[in-house]
Amino acid sequence: MPLADLLTAERIVMLTEPGSRNHVLDAAARLLGGASPMATAAIGAALHERELLGSTAIGHGVAIPHARSNAFDSARGVFLRLGHPVDFDARDHAPVDLVFAMSVPMDAQQQYLDTLGELAERFSSAEFRDVLRGARNLDALRGVLMGVPQPTMRIMP
Repeated sequence: MPLADLLTAERIVMLTEPGSRNHVLDAAARLLGGASPMATAAIGAALHERELLGSTAIGHGVAIPHARSNAFDSARGVFLRLGHPVDFDARDHAPVDLVFAMSVPMDAQQQYLDTLGELAERFSSAEFRDVLRGARNLDALRGVLMGVPQPTMRIMP
């Protein structure tokens, strides 16, 4: 599943203020829940509950918090690039600065597993992580994640 199928431009953000893992999970829940306080609360509780089972950090500064919730009929994702890396208790001890959080309906077990696998594979690429970290601004970051080709820099003689 392409990332653009899970994301909207509004759910791709750069968090600049320092925070904790709980702060990041709460921010992800707010973005995933949108205008629905009930959905935000349900997704937030599910993300925190899942994180208590074990860290969702996959290494190299990446975490993929995920949970199943019936807050919505389809899977949703959010991407956060953190200005201040956060300890997610990663096995490689690297603080996390790239977070892709998602919520998938309870009855979509196979989609849940497939999407997690695809995300882990995508974020295992050092080149992809470097592009995300090197995005100059929010528009460039959104372009990378939504599959919009980015203009290349040309050096004039």
